[in-house]
Amino acid sequence: MNKKFMLKRGDRLVLATHNSGKFREFSSLFAPFGIEIISAANLGLKEPVEDGKTFKENAAIKARSAAKKTNMLALADDSGLEVEALNGAPGIYTANWAELPDGSRDFNIGMRRLEEELQKKGAFSAEQRGASFNATLCLAHPDGDEIFFIGKIKGTIIWPPKGDLGFGFDPVFMPEGYDITFGQMSETMKHSYKRGEQGLSHRARAFAKMIETICEINK
Repeated sequence: MNKKFMLKRGDRLVLATHNSGKFREFSSLFAPFGIEIISAANLGLKEPVEDGKTFKENAAIKARSAAKKTNMLALADDSGLEVEALNGAPGIYTANWAELPDGSRDFNIGMRRLEEELQKKGAFSAEQRGASFNATLCLAHPDGDEIFFIGKIKGTIIWPPKGDLGFGFDPVFMPEGYDITFGQMSETMKHSYKRGEQGLSHRARAFAKMIETICEINK
């Protein structure tokens, strides 16, 4: 691994997001390693136009922009929900499904729209509601170099929503092998990282791959 991507205790990293839930999750993930993250929102950075066609392209757009503007290593996550009965939708447009006319987001509306689309497809049984949460992380250096890490978890879309933890579509996603949703799981259960373990959530799995690669504490 190129040394310019290596992190050690006490280092700082820009997280290219304006999403408070995502910032909270990454803060929790990085905390055991003594690495401080600061969000693009707190730095007053404008969100770049995400016009990529894949999670990887959009993660790169955000990370490159933040790295260039701050002259620091920048990490971006692009993630979303892919539902089999909807041919992979909402995918990279997951957050857009919750968008209101004023640009704000209400994920209760997003979850309701998801349920309506599934019902239109006649997808009522658990077998017809297979889905996966996907996360792609891009770590970008100010010089333009970047590396990627991908995490994925399969599950089922349930209705009605259950739980008020997490954020986004968590209350309607029940991961494979569990009888509760992400919305009912504590952050420790959903995101905890231990060396050699991949974690549960899509974001934790991508994070585990990244931290094993770039964190000098693990070397």
